[in-house]
Amino acid sequence: MELRELIRAGRGEIKADLVIEGGKLVNVVSEEIYPADVAIFGDRIVATGGVESYIGPQTRVLDAAGKYLCPGLIDGHLHVECSKMSITSFAKAVVPLGTTGIVSGLDQILVVAGLEGAREFLDEAKAGPLKVFWGAPCKTPYTLPRSNVGHYFGPRDHEATHHWPECVGIWETVREFIQETDEDVLSALEIARRSRLPVLGCSPMARGPNLNSYLAAGIRLDHESYTAEEMLEKLRNGMFVLIRESSISHFLNENLRLVTEMGIRATRRISFCTDDVVASDILRRGHLDNMVRMAIAMGISPLTAIQMATINSAEAYRIDHLVGSISPGRIADILVVDDLRRFKVERVITNGKLVAEGGKLTGKLEPPARSEALMHTVKVAPIAPEEIRVSSQSRHGRTRVLAMAVSPDQIFVRKRFDVSLPVVDGAVQADPAQDVQYVTVVERYGRTRNRPTAFVSGFGLRSGALATSTAPDDNNIVCVGTNAEDMAVAINQIIANNGGQVVVDKGKVTSFLPLPIGGIVSDLEPDEMAAREAELDEAARALGCKLPWPFMYMFVLQITAIPDYAITDLGPIDCVKLKVFDPVTAAF
Repeated sequence: MELRELIRAGRGEIKADLVIEGGKLVNVVSEEIYPADVAIFGDRIVATGGVESYIGPQTRVLDAAGKYLCPGLIDGHLHVECSKMSITSFAKAVVPLGTTGIVSGLDQILVVAGLEGAREFLDEAKAGPLKVFWGAPCKTPYTLPRSNVGHYFGPRDHEATHHWPECVGIWETVREFIQETDEDVLSALEIARRSRLPVLGCSPMARGPNLNSYLAAGIRLDHESYTAEEMLEKLRNGMFVLIRESSISHFLNENLRLVTEMGIRATRRISFCTDDVVASDILRRGHLDNMVRMAIAMGISPLTAIQMATINSAEAYRIDHLVGSISPGRIADILVVDDLRRFKVERVITNGKLVAEGGKLTGKLEPPARSEALMHTVKVAPIAPEEIRVSSQSRHGRTRVLAMAVSPDQIFVRKRFDVSLPVVDGAVQADPAQDVQYVTVVERYGRTRNRPTAFVSGFGLRSGALATSTAPDDNNIVCVGTNAEDMAVAINQIIANNGGQVVVDKGKVTSFLPLPIGGIVSDLEPDEMAAREAELDEAARALGCKLPWPFMYMFVLQITAIPDYAITDLGPIDCVKLKVFDPVTAAF
Protein backbone atom coordinates (compact mmCIF):
# COMPACT_ATOMS: atom_id res chain seq x y z
CA MET A 1 0.00 0.00 0.00
CA GLU A 2 1.43 3.35 -1.06
CA LEU A 3 1.86 6.06 1.58
CA ARG A 4 0.09 8.64 -0.57
CA GLU A 5 -2.98 6.40 -0.74
CA LEU A 6 -2.98 5.93 3.00
CA ILE A 7 -2.81 9.70 3.56
CA ARG A 8 -5.76 10.23 1.22
CA ALA A 9 -7.67 7.44 2.93
CA GLY A 10 -7.07 9.21 6.24
CA ARG A 11 -8.97 12.19 4.85
CA GLY A 12 -11.74 9.98 3.51
CA GLU A 13 -10.91 10.80 -0.11
CA ILE A 14 -10.35 7.10 -0.69
CA LYS A 15 -13.11 5.16 0.99
CA ALA A 16 -12.51 2.54 3.66
CA ASP A 17 -12.41 -1.15 2.86
CA LEU A 18 -13.93 -2.04 6.23
CA VAL A 19 -15.83 -0.09 8.85
CA ILE A 20 -16.65 -1.46 12.30
CA GLU A 21 -19.82 0.22 13.56
CA GLY A 22 -21.63 0.32 16.88
CA GLY A 23 -18.77 -0.67 19.15
CA LYS A 24 -17.34 0.80 22.33
CA LEU A 25 -13.68 1.62 21.78
CA VAL A 26 -11.27 0.63 24.55
CA ASN A 27 -8.74 3.42 24.19
CA VAL A 28 -5.61 2.15 25.93
CA VAL A 29 -3.78 5.40 25.21
CA SER A 30 -6.21 7.93 26.72
CA GLU A 31 -7.54 5.36 29.20
CA GLU A 32 -11.15 5.81 28.13
CA ILE A 33 -13.99 3.65 26.88
CA TYR A 34 -16.53 5.35 24.61
CA PRO A 35 -18.76 4.68 21.58
CA ALA A 36 -16.74 4.92 18.37
CA ASP A 37 -16.66 3.43 14.90
CA VAL A 38 -13.42 2.41 13.19
CA ALA A 39 -12.50 2.87 9.52
CA ILE A 40 -9.88 0.60 7.94
CA PHE A 41 -8.11 0.96 4.60
CA GLY A 42 -5.96 -1.96 3.52
CA ASP A 43 -4.29 -3.21 6.67
CA ARG A 44 -4.36 0.17 8.50
CA ILE A 45 -6.73 2.03 10.74
CA VAL A 46 -7.46 5.42 9.15
CA ALA A 47 -10.11 6.90 11.46
CA THR A 48 -11.98 6.36 14.71
CA GLY A 49 -15.10 8.06 16.06
CA GLY A 50 -17.64 9.28 13.53
CA VAL A 51 -16.61 7.68 10.23
CA GLU A 52 -19.69 8.15 8.02
CA SER A 53 -17.69 10.06 5.42
CA TYR A 54 -15.28 7.11 5.09
CA ILE A 55 -17.98 4.73 3.87
CA GLY A 56 -18.32 4.15 0.14
CA PRO A 57 -20.22 1.75 -2.09
CA GLN A 58 -17.57 -0.95 -1.74
CA THR A 59 -17.02 -0.54 1.99
CA ARG A 60 -17.82 -3.62 4.06
CA VAL A 61 -19.60 -2.75 7.32
CA LEU A 62 -19.21 -4.95 10.39
CA ASP A 63 -21.77 -4.38 13.15
CA ALA A 64 -20.14 -4.61 16.59
CA ALA A 65 -23.58 -4.39 18.23
CA GLY A 66 -22.51 -2.58 21.39
CA LYS A 67 -19.56 -4.88 22.00
CA TYR A 68 -16.12 -3.64 23.05
CA LEU A 69 -13.35 -2.99 20.54
CA CYS A 70 -9.92 -3.82 21.95
CA PRO A 71 -6.47 -3.80 20.36
CA GLY A 72 -5.02 -7.18 19.40
CA LEU A 73 -3.06 -8.81 22.23
CA ILE A 74 0.76 -8.91 22.15
CA ASP A 75 2.81 -11.61 23.86
CA GLY A 76 5.91 -9.75 25.02
CA HIS A 77 8.28 -12.74 25.24
CA LEU A 78 7.68 -16.15 23.71
CA HIS A 79 9.85 -19.06 22.61
CA VAL A 80 7.23 -20.07 20.08
CA GLU A 81 9.05 -23.24 19.07
CA CYS A 82 8.78 -24.61 22.60
CA SER A 83 5.08 -25.09 21.91
CA LYS A 84 6.19 -27.78 19.43
CA MET A 85 3.84 -26.07 16.95
CA SER A 86 4.99 -24.37 13.78
CA ILE A 87 4.21 -20.69 13.27
CA THR A 88 1.14 -21.70 11.27
CA SER A 89 -0.11 -24.17 13.87
CA PHE A 90 0.54 -21.74 16.71
CA ALA A 91 -1.44 -19.05 14.89
CA LYS A 92 -4.36 -21.47 14.62
CA ALA A 93 -4.24 -21.92 18.39
CA VAL A 94 -3.89 -18.33 19.61
CA VAL A 95 -5.30 -15.95 17.00
CA PRO A 96 -8.93 -16.98 17.67
CA LEU A 97 -8.22 -16.18 21.34
CA GLY A 98 -7.14 -12.62 20.49
CA THR A 99 -3.34 -12.89 20.28
CA THR A 100 -2.33 -11.05 17.11
CA GLY A 101 1.37 -10.44 17.77
CA ILE A 102 4.27 -12.09 19.55
CA VAL A 103 7.83 -11.04 20.31
CA SER A 104 10.14 -13.98 19.77
CA GLY A 105 13.83 -14.61 19.16
CA LEU A 106 13.16 -17.76 17.12
CA ASP A 107 16.27 -18.84 18.98
CA GLN A 108 15.36 -22.50 18.92
CA ILE A 109 15.18 -22.76 15.13
CA LEU A 110 18.27 -20.56 14.91
CA VAL A 111 20.46 -23.03 16.82
CA VAL A 112 19.13 -25.81 14.61
CA ALA A 113 19.04 -24.24 11.14
CA GLY A 114 20.73 -20.83 11.34
CA LEU A 115 19.60 -17.63 9.64
CA GLU A 116 17.94 -19.55 6.82
CA GLY A 117 15.70 -21.36 9.29
CA ALA A 118 14.75 -18.15 11.09
CA ARG A 119 14.06 -16.43 7.77
CA GLU A 120 11.75 -19.28 6.73
CA PHE A 121 9.79 -18.92 9.97
CA LEU A 122 9.51 -15.14 9.60
CA ASP A 123 8.34 -15.46 6.01
CA GLU A 124 5.79 -18.02 7.17
CA ALA A 125 4.48 -15.49 9.70
CA LYS A 126 4.20 -12.76 7.05
CA ALA A 127 1.81 -14.94 5.09
CA GLY A 128 -0.51 -15.51 8.06
CA PRO A 129 -2.56 -13.62 10.65
CA LEU A 130 -0.02 -13.73 13.51
CA LYS A 131 2.75 -11.12 13.57
CA VAL A 132 6.20 -12.12 14.75
CA PHE A 133 8.35 -9.25 16.01
CA TRP A 134 11.84 -10.71 16.07
CA GLY A 135 14.50 -10.12 18.69
CA ALA A 136 17.97 -11.05 17.43
CA PRO A 137 19.36 -13.33 20.18
CA CYS A 138 22.29 -11.83 22.07
CA LYS A 139 24.12 -15.00 21.05
CA THR A 140 23.31 -18.68 20.69
CA PRO A 141 23.37 -20.93 22.46
CA TYR A 142 22.69 -19.22 25.80
CA THR A 143 24.47 -22.00 27.67
CA LEU A 144 27.51 -21.34 29.85
CA PRO A 145 29.92 -22.90 29.15
CA ARG A 146 28.94 -22.99 25.48
CA SER A 147 27.36 -26.25 24.33
CA ASN A 148 27.43 -27.60 20.79
CA VAL A 149 24.64 -26.60 18.40
CA GLY A 150 23.96 -26.42 14.69
CA HIS A 151 24.46 -22.64 14.43
CA TYR A 152 26.26 -20.15 16.66
CA PHE A 153 24.54 -16.78 16.38
CA GLY A 154 27.14 -14.08 16.95
CA PRO A 155 28.27 -10.55 16.04
CA ARG A 156 28.51 -11.28 12.33
CA ASP A 157 24.87 -12.39 12.36
CA HIS A 158 23.87 -9.23 14.20
CA GLU A 159 25.55 -7.16 11.49
CA ALA A 160 23.64 -9.17 8.87
CA THR A 161 20.16 -9.05 10.43
CA HIS A 162 19.56 -5.80 12.29
CA HIS A 163 18.11 -4.35 9.09
CA TRP A 164 15.50 -7.11 8.84
CA PRO A 165 12.11 -5.37 9.06
CA GLU A 166 10.97 -7.72 11.86
CA CYS A 167 13.98 -6.99 14.09
CA VAL A 168 13.01 -5.07 17.25
CA GLY A 169 16.07 -5.48 19.48
CA ILE A 170 18.60 -7.79 21.09
CA TRP A 171 16.76 -10.75 22.57
CA GLU A 172 17.28 -12.72 25.76
CA THR A 173 20.41 -10.95 26.99
CA VAL A 174 21.25 -13.41 29.74
CA ARG A 175 22.66 -11.71 32.85
CA GLU A 176 25.55 -14.16 33.14
CA PHE A 177 26.85 -13.03 29.74
CA ILE A 178 27.00 -9.46 31.04
CA GLN A 179 28.47 -10.60 34.35
CA GLU A 180 31.22 -12.55 32.57
CA THR A 181 31.72 -9.70 30.03
CA ASP A 182 31.25 -12.14 27.16
CA GLU A 183 32.97 -10.59 24.14
CA ASP A 184 30.39 -11.75 21.61
CA VAL A 185 27.51 -10.33 23.65
CA LEU A 186 29.28 -7.04 24.32
CA SER A 187 29.94 -6.76 20.58
CA ALA A 188 26.24 -7.42 19.92
CA LEU A 189 25.30 -4.63 22.32
CA GLU A 190 27.63 -2.25 20.55
CA ILE A 191 26.13 -3.20 17.18
CA ALA A 192 22.67 -2.65 18.69
CA ARG A 193 23.71 0.81 19.84
CA ARG A 194 24.75 1.69 16.30
CA SER A 195 21.51 0.16 14.98
CA ARG A 196 19.49 2.11 17.59
CA LEU A 197 17.90 -1.10 18.82
CA PRO A 198 16.94 -1.72 22.46
CA VAL A 199 18.55 -4.49 24.51
CA LEU A 200 16.06 -6.96 25.96
CA GLY A 201 16.96 -8.81 29.12
CA CYS A 202 16.78 -12.06 31.03
CA SER A 203 17.86 -11.61 34.64
CA PRO A 204 16.08 -14.01 37.02
CA MET A 205 16.70 -13.30 40.71
CA ALA A 206 19.00 -10.36 39.93
CA ARG A 207 19.06 -7.93 42.87
CA GLY A 208 21.38 -5.28 44.31
CA PRO A 209 24.84 -4.84 42.72
CA ASN A 210 24.22 -7.69 40.28
CA LEU A 211 21.15 -5.87 38.97
CA ASN A 212 22.96 -2.51 38.91
CA SER A 213 25.83 -3.98 36.92
CA TYR A 214 23.38 -5.54 34.51
CA LEU A 215 21.45 -2.31 34.01
CA ALA A 216 24.68 -0.41 33.40
CA ALA A 217 24.94 -2.38 30.14
CA GLY A 218 21.78 -0.63 28.93
CA ILE A 219 19.18 -3.37 29.40
CA ARG A 220 15.66 -2.04 28.73
CA LEU A 221 13.31 -4.74 30.02
CA ASP A 222 13.11 -8.08 31.81
CA HIS A 223 10.64 -10.97 31.85
CA GLU A 224 12.08 -13.04 34.73
CA SER A 225 10.98 -11.95 38.21
CA TYR A 226 10.33 -14.69 40.74
CA THR A 227 8.81 -12.39 43.37
CA ALA A 228 6.93 -9.11 43.46
CA GLU A 229 9.78 -7.63 45.51
CA GLU A 230 12.29 -8.53 42.79
CA MET A 231 10.04 -7.01 40.14
CA LEU A 232 9.63 -3.83 42.21
CA GLU A 233 13.39 -3.41 42.47
CA LYS A 234 13.71 -3.72 38.70
CA LEU A 235 10.87 -1.27 38.13
CA ARG A 236 12.37 1.26 40.56
CA ASN A 237 15.64 0.97 38.66
CA GLY A 238 14.05 2.01 35.39
CA MET A 239 13.20 -1.28 33.70
CA PHE A 240 10.08 -2.22 31.82
CA VAL A 241 8.93 -5.43 33.50
CA LEU A 242 7.02 -8.34 31.99
CA ILE A 243 4.89 -10.76 34.00
CA ARG A 244 5.24 -14.36 32.90
CA GLU A 245 2.44 -16.90 33.06
CA SER A 246 3.61 -19.93 31.12
CA SER A 247 2.37 -23.51 31.05
CA ILE A 248 4.96 -24.42 33.66
CA SER A 249 5.89 -21.16 35.42
CA HIS A 250 3.01 -19.38 37.10
CA PHE A 251 4.07 -15.91 38.22
CA LEU A 252 1.10 -13.67 37.45
CA ASN A 253 -0.54 -13.90 40.86
CA GLU A 254 2.78 -13.37 42.64
CA ASN A 255 4.05 -10.53 40.44
CA LEU A 256 0.77 -8.62 40.35
CA ARG A 257 1.00 -8.18 44.13
CA LEU A 258 3.16 -5.27 43.00
CA VAL A 259 -0.11 -3.49 42.18
CA THR A 260 -2.76 -5.14 44.33
CA GLU A 261 -0.80 -5.19 47.63
CA MET A 262 2.20 -2.89 47.24
CA GLY A 263 0.29 0.02 45.76
CA ILE A 264 2.43 0.59 42.67
CA ARG A 265 0.57 2.80 40.20
CA ALA A 266 3.11 2.69 37.35
CA THR A 267 1.16 -0.02 35.60
CA ARG A 268 2.06 1.28 32.13
CA ARG A 269 5.56 -0.18 32.68
CA ILE A 270 4.11 -3.69 33.29
CA SER A 271 3.17 -6.05 30.50
CA PHE A 272 2.38 -9.73 29.90
CA CYS A 273 4.18 -12.66 28.33
CA THR A 274 3.85 -16.44 28.31
CA ASP A 275 7.46 -17.46 27.50
CA ASP A 276 6.77 -21.22 27.02
CA VAL A 277 3.31 -22.66 26.36
CA VAL A 278 1.96 -25.89 24.93
CA ALA A 279 -1.18 -26.70 22.96
CA SER A 280 -3.02 -28.55 25.70
CA ASP A 281 -2.61 -25.62 28.10
CA ILE A 282 -3.69 -23.05 25.48
CA LEU A 283 -6.81 -25.02 24.63
CA ARG A 284 -7.66 -25.47 28.31
CA ARG A 285 -6.88 -22.03 29.79
CA GLY A 286 -6.35 -19.73 26.84
CA HIS A 287 -3.36 -17.56 26.03
CA LEU A 288 -3.01 -13.83 26.76
CA ASP A 289 -6.77 -13.64 27.11
CA ASN A 290 -6.34 -15.92 30.11
CA MET A 291 -3.81 -13.52 31.64
CA VAL A 292 -6.24 -10.63 31.19
CA ARG A 293 -8.96 -12.61 32.98
CA MET A 294 -6.57 -13.65 35.76
CA ALA A 295 -5.51 -10.04 36.34
CA ILE A 296 -9.12 -8.85 36.47
CA ALA A 297 -9.93 -11.61 38.97
CA MET A 298 -7.13 -10.25 41.19
CA GLY A 299 -8.74 -6.82 41.25
CA ILE A 300 -6.93 -5.13 38.36
CA SER A 301 -9.34 -2.96 36.36
CA PRO A 302 -10.26 -4.38 32.94
CA LEU A 303 -8.77 -1.38 31.14
CA THR A 304 -5.48 -1.72 33.00
CA ALA A 305 -5.33 -5.46 32.35
CA ILE A 306 -5.94 -4.86 28.63
CA GLN A 307 -3.18 -2.24 28.60
CA MET A 308 -0.80 -4.82 30.06
CA ALA A 309 -1.64 -7.14 27.18
CA THR A 310 -1.45 -4.52 24.42
CA ILE A 311 0.00 -1.01 24.48
CA ASN A 312 2.40 -1.66 27.37
CA SER A 313 4.29 -4.35 25.44
CA ALA A 314 4.18 -2.24 22.28
CA GLU A 315 5.76 0.71 24.10
CA ALA A 316 8.30 -1.45 25.92
CA TYR A 317 9.50 -2.81 22.56
CA ARG A 318 9.11 0.54 20.76
CA ILE A 319 6.62 -0.87 18.25
CA ASP A 320 3.65 1.22 19.40
CA HIS A 321 3.70 3.12 16.09
CA LEU A 322 2.60 -0.18 14.50
CA VAL A 323 0.48 -2.05 17.04
CA GLY A 324 -0.92 -1.86 20.56
CA SER A 325 -3.77 0.60 20.14
CA ILE A 326 -6.77 1.31 17.93
CA SER A 327 -5.43 4.50 16.42
CA PRO A 328 -5.06 5.94 12.90
CA GLY A 329 -1.89 4.73 11.21
CA ARG A 330 -1.67 1.55 13.27
CA ILE A 331 -2.13 -1.90 11.79
CA ALA A 332 -5.76 -2.93 12.08
CA ASP A 333 -5.52 -5.67 14.71
CA ILE A 334 -8.82 -5.39 16.55
CA LEU A 335 -10.80 -7.67 18.87
CA VAL A 336 -14.55 -7.65 19.39
CA VAL A 337 -15.17 -8.62 23.03
CA ASP A 338 -18.50 -9.32 24.66
CA ASP A 339 -17.82 -8.20 28.21
CA LEU A 340 -14.54 -6.78 29.51
CA ARG A 341 -14.63 -8.69 32.79
CA ARG A 342 -15.28 -12.05 31.19
CA PHE A 343 -13.04 -11.08 28.28
CA LYS A 344 -14.30 -13.63 25.79
CA VAL A 345 -13.08 -12.74 22.32
CA GLU A 346 -15.88 -13.08 19.76
CA ARG A 347 -14.20 -11.76 16.60
CA VAL A 348 -10.62 -11.10 15.57
CA ILE A 349 -9.51 -8.72 12.83
CA THR A 350 -5.85 -8.81 11.84
CA ASN A 351 -4.25 -6.75 9.08
CA GLY A 352 -7.67 -5.27 8.36
CA LYS A 353 -9.41 -8.59 7.70
CA LEU A 354 -11.81 -10.68 9.79
CA VAL A 355 -9.82 -13.85 10.49
CA ALA A 356 -11.61 -15.48 13.43
CA GLU A 357 -15.13 -15.66 14.79
CA GLY A 358 -16.63 -17.68 17.62
CA GLY A 359 -13.24 -19.08 18.63
CA LYS A 360 -12.39 -20.42 15.16
CA LEU A 361 -10.51 -19.13 12.13
CA THR A 362 -12.82 -17.98 9.34
CA GLY A 363 -10.60 -19.37 6.58
CA LYS A 364 -8.15 -22.19 5.95
CA LEU A 365 -4.56 -21.56 7.00
CA GLU A 366 -2.05 -23.80 5.26
CA PRO A 367 1.61 -24.22 6.26
CA PRO A 368 4.27 -23.50 3.64
CA ALA A 369 6.43 -26.10 1.92
CA ARG A 370 9.43 -26.89 4.11
CA SER A 371 13.01 -26.82 2.86
CA GLU A 372 15.14 -29.95 3.02
CA ALA A 373 17.48 -28.13 5.39
CA LEU A 374 14.68 -27.84 7.95
CA MET A 375 13.54 -31.44 7.63
CA HIS A 376 16.86 -33.25 8.15
CA THR A 377 18.60 -31.75 11.16
CA VAL A 378 19.44 -34.83 13.24
CA LYS A 379 22.92 -35.83 12.09
CA VAL A 380 24.07 -38.45 14.55
CA ALA A 381 24.39 -42.23 14.37
CA PRO A 382 22.35 -44.49 16.66
CA ILE A 383 23.81 -45.01 20.12
CA ALA A 384 24.48 -48.18 22.09
CA PRO A 385 23.37 -48.76 25.71
CA GLU A 386 27.02 -49.04 26.81
CA GLU A 387 27.51 -45.35 26.01
CA ILE A 388 25.12 -44.37 28.83
CA ARG A 389 27.41 -44.81 31.81
CA VAL A 390 28.73 -43.05 34.93
CA SER A 391 32.04 -44.57 36.03
CA SER A 392 33.20 -45.10 39.60
CA GLN A 393 36.68 -45.73 40.92
CA SER A 394 35.35 -48.72 42.83
CA ARG A 395 34.19 -51.83 40.96
CA HIS A 396 31.37 -52.78 43.35
CA GLY A 397 29.59 -51.53 46.47
CA ARG A 398 28.13 -48.05 46.75
CA THR A 399 29.20 -44.48 46.08
CA ARG A 400 27.80 -41.04 46.73
CA VAL A 401 26.76 -38.90 43.78
CA LEU A 402 25.39 -35.42 43.25
CA ALA A 403 22.01 -35.67 41.53
CA MET A 404 19.97 -32.75 40.17
CA ALA A 405 16.65 -32.61 41.99
CA VAL A 406 13.61 -31.16 40.22
CA SER A 407 10.50 -30.07 42.06
CA PRO A 408 6.89 -29.81 40.83
CA ASP A 409 6.80 -26.35 42.38
CA GLN A 410 9.95 -24.92 40.79
CA ILE A 411 10.51 -26.30 37.33
CA PHE A 412 13.52 -24.20 36.40
CA VAL A 413 15.37 -24.50 39.71
CA ARG A 414 17.32 -27.72 40.20
CA LYS A 415 18.76 -28.25 43.67
CA ARG A 416 21.56 -30.45 44.93
CA PHE A 417 20.61 -33.96 46.07
CA ASP A 418 23.42 -36.11 47.51
CA VAL A 419 22.52 -39.78 47.37
CA SER A 420 24.23 -43.15 47.76
CA LEU A 421 23.92 -45.39 44.67
CA PRO A 422 25.02 -48.96 43.91
CA VAL A 423 28.08 -49.68 41.75
CA VAL A 424 28.20 -52.71 39.45
CA ASP A 425 31.35 -53.52 37.43
CA GLY A 426 32.61 -49.98 37.87
CA ALA A 427 29.38 -48.31 36.69
CA VAL A 428 27.14 -46.31 39.02
CA GLN A 429 23.54 -47.50 38.77
CA ALA A 430 20.34 -45.49 38.71
CA ASP A 431 18.01 -46.32 41.60
CA PRO A 432 14.25 -45.93 40.96
CA ALA A 433 13.58 -46.88 44.61
CA GLN A 434 15.25 -43.61 45.63
CA ASP A 435 13.73 -41.74 42.66
CA VAL A 436 17.14 -41.33 41.00
CA GLN A 437 17.30 -41.74 37.22
CA TYR A 438 19.99 -41.40 34.60
CA VAL A 439 19.96 -38.29 32.44
CA THR A 440 21.97 -38.00 29.27
CA VAL A 441 22.33 -35.48 26.43
CA VAL A 442 23.24 -36.64 22.93
CA GLU A 443 24.77 -33.97 20.69
CA ARG A 444 22.73 -34.32 17.50
CA TYR A 445 24.42 -31.99 15.00
CA GLY A 446 27.33 -34.28 14.19
CA ARG A 447 29.97 -31.95 15.60
CA THR A 448 31.13 -34.29 18.38
CA ARG A 449 30.51 -37.68 19.96
CA ASN A 450 29.35 -36.00 23.19
CA ARG A 451 26.78 -37.94 25.23
CA PRO A 452 27.51 -37.35 28.93
CA THR A 453 25.48 -39.08 31.64
CA ALA A 454 24.55 -37.81 35.10
CA PHE A 455 21.71 -38.28 37.60
CA VAL A 456 18.39 -36.55 38.14
CA SER A 457 15.76 -36.92 40.85
CA GLY A 458 12.09 -35.98 40.95
CA PHE A 459 10.76 -37.66 37.80
CA GLY A 460 9.54 -40.69 39.74
CA LEU A 461 10.16 -43.19 36.94
CA ARG A 462 9.97 -46.78 38.14
CA SER A 463 10.94 -48.15 34.71
CA GLY A 464 11.51 -47.05 31.12
CA ALA A 465 12.74 -43.79 29.61
CA LEU A 466 11.60 -40.44 28.20
CA ALA A 467 13.45 -38.53 25.45
CA THR A 468 13.01 -35.29 23.51
CA SER A 469 14.84 -33.42 20.75
CA THR A 470 13.02 -30.17 21.42
CA ALA A 471 15.03 -28.96 24.40
CA PRO A 472 16.10 -25.34 24.81
CA ASP A 473 18.63 -23.84 24.70
CA ASP A 474 20.50 -26.10 22.28
CA ASN A 475 17.94 -28.72 21.22
CA ASN A 476 20.25 -31.65 21.58
CA ILE A 477 18.52 -34.90 22.54
CA VAL A 478 17.75 -35.16 26.27
CA CYS A 479 16.83 -38.50 27.79
CA VAL A 480 15.82 -39.44 31.35
CA GLY A 481 15.53 -43.10 32.21
CA THR A 482 15.94 -45.91 34.68
CA ASN A 483 18.13 -48.11 32.46
CA ALA A 484 20.51 -47.70 29.55
CA GLU A 485 18.71 -50.15 27.27
CA ASP A 486 15.40 -48.28 27.23
CA MET A 487 17.22 -44.95 26.98
CA ALA A 488 19.09 -46.11 23.87
CA VAL A 489 15.80 -47.24 22.27
CA ALA A 490 14.23 -43.84 23.02
CA ILE A 491 17.16 -41.85 21.67
CA ASN A 492 17.43 -43.98 18.54
CA GLN A 493 13.69 -43.56 17.86
CA ILE A 494 14.24 -39.80 17.75
CA ILE A 495 17.35 -40.13 15.57
CA ALA A 496 15.53 -42.40 13.09
CA ASN A 497 12.63 -39.94 12.75
CA ASN A 498 14.60 -36.67 12.62
CA GLY A 499 13.17 -35.43 15.89
CA GLY A 500 10.37 -35.98 18.35
CA GLN A 501 9.35 -36.90 21.88
CA VAL A 502 9.06 -40.51 22.99
CA VAL A 503 8.24 -42.83 25.88
CA VAL A 504 9.84 -46.30 25.99
CA ASP A 505 9.31 -49.18 28.40
CA LYS A 506 10.83 -52.66 28.34
CA GLY A 507 12.41 -52.03 24.96
CA LYS A 508 9.19 -50.89 23.24
CA VAL A 509 7.99 -47.46 22.16
CA THR A 510 4.72 -46.80 24.02
CA SER A 511 4.12 -43.25 22.75
CA PHE A 512 5.82 -41.12 20.10
CA LEU A 513 5.26 -37.58 18.80
CA PRO A 514 7.15 -36.82 15.55
CA LEU A 515 8.62 -33.30 15.39
CA PRO A 516 10.13 -33.24 11.91
CA ILE A 517 10.57 -29.49 11.34
CA GLY A 518 14.03 -28.75 12.71
CA GLY A 519 13.51 -31.71 15.03
CA ILE A 520 11.57 -29.34 17.29
CA VAL A 521 8.13 -28.49 15.83
CA SER A 522 5.28 -29.92 13.77
CA ASP A 523 2.45 -28.69 11.53
CA LEU A 524 -0.10 -30.70 13.53
CA GLU A 525 -3.42 -28.99 14.25
CA PRO A 526 -3.49 -27.59 17.82
CA ASP A 527 -6.16 -30.04 19.02
CA GLU A 528 -4.25 -32.98 17.57
CA MET A 529 -1.04 -31.72 19.19
CA ALA A 530 -2.86 -31.45 22.51
CA ALA A 531 -4.13 -35.02 22.15
CA ARG A 532 -0.63 -36.28 21.39
CA GLU A 533 0.76 -34.37 24.38
CA ALA A 534 -1.84 -36.02 26.58
CA GLU A 535 -0.88 -39.45 25.23
CA LEU A 536 2.80 -38.80 25.98
CA ASP A 537 2.04 -37.59 29.50
CA GLU A 538 -0.21 -40.57 30.16
CA ALA A 539 2.51 -42.94 28.95
CA ALA A 540 5.05 -41.17 31.20
CA ARG A 541 2.71 -41.44 34.19
CA ALA A 542 2.31 -45.15 33.51
CA LEU A 543 6.05 -45.38 34.25
CA GLY A 544 5.53 -43.59 37.58
CA CYS A 545 6.16 -39.96 36.63
CA LYS A 546 4.10 -37.62 38.80
CA LEU A 547 5.31 -34.28 37.41
CA PRO A 548 2.53 -32.11 35.96
CA TRP A 549 4.35 -31.62 32.63
CA PRO A 550 6.87 -34.48 32.30
CA PHE A 551 8.36 -33.44 28.96
CA MET A 552 8.58 -29.74 29.77
CA TYR A 553 10.35 -30.54 33.03
CA MET A 554 12.78 -32.67 31.06
CA PHE A 555 13.45 -30.37 28.15
CA VAL A 556 14.45 -27.41 30.33
CA LEU A 557 17.25 -29.44 31.97
CA GLN A 558 19.69 -27.92 29.45
CA ILE A 559 19.05 -24.32 30.54
CA THR A 560 22.15 -23.09 32.37
CA ALA A 561 20.93 -19.52 32.95
CA ILE A 562 18.97 -20.48 36.08
CA PRO A 563 20.56 -22.08 39.18
CA ASP A 564 21.61 -24.45 40.50
CA TYR A 565 22.28 -27.33 38.08
CA ALA A 566 21.74 -28.28 34.44
CA ILE A 567 23.11 -30.71 31.88
CA THR A 568 24.26 -30.07 28.31
CA ASP A 569 26.23 -32.11 25.83
CA LEU A 570 29.35 -30.97 27.72
CA GLY A 571 28.16 -32.69 30.89
CA PRO A 572 26.39 -31.72 34.12
CA ILE A 573 26.79 -28.00 34.79
CA ASP A 574 27.12 -26.08 38.07
CA CYS A 575 25.07 -23.03 37.04
CA VAL A 576 26.57 -20.84 39.78
CA LYS A 577 30.23 -21.62 39.07
CA LEU A 578 29.42 -22.03 35.35
CA LYS A 579 31.55 -25.18 35.18
CA VAL A 580 31.14 -28.83 34.23
CA PHE A 581 31.27 -31.16 37.24
CA ASP A 582 31.64 -34.89 37.80
CA PRO A 583 28.52 -36.21 39.59
CA VAL A 584 30.66 -38.69 41.57
CA THR A 585 33.57 -36.53 42.72
CA ALA A 586 31.27 -33.52 43.30
CA ALA A 587 29.53 -35.43 46.08
CA PHE A 588 32.70 -35.66 48.19
